[in-house]
Amino acid sequence: MNGIDILARLTERFGTAMLASHAEQGDHTALVERAALPEVLRFCRDDAALGFDMLMDLTAVDYLTYPGREDAPRFEIVYHLYSVPHNHRVRIKAGVEEDDLVVPTAVPLWPIADWFEREVWDMFGLRFAGHRDLRRLLLYEQFEGHPLRKDYPVSKRQPLIGPRN
Repeated sequence: MNGIDILARLTERFGTAMLASHAEQGDHTALVERAALPEVLRFCRDDAALGFDMLMDLTAVDYLTYPGREDAPRFEIVYHLYSVPHNHRVRIKAGVEEDDLVVPTAVPLWPIADWFEREVWDMFGLRFAGHRDLRRLLLYEQFEGHPLRKDYPVSKRQPLIGPRN
């Protein structure tokens, strides 16, 4: 199954929950409604023809200063899926509004999502509903803010912390 077939299968199964798709330069991407995200991800993993058994990456994008996206959600959550048995890939994205930064966890589907979701929380401030241990991964607990947000002040001074006694 090639990328076009994968996107067609997702469109057939999820209909209007598939907001858009594209296959630019061999990267096959589906933009889905955030409410449908858990079902879409489960289908991608469990459907025999798709068989996406590996979550290669999970990240976010902040479109705060991106021209032409003023009416779109500020953030997107992005899942890169790979099927070892079928040797194919797909990217699943969902918009996340700035005033509701919560996305369902993917840990029950792919345990590696635990670390990816902690990184996204740490860097962007998106929360994952159902995540059992959402705490900072790359930065220390006293760090203020989320440094990959476009509005994070680059000259911000962080609290100094010393060794624990």
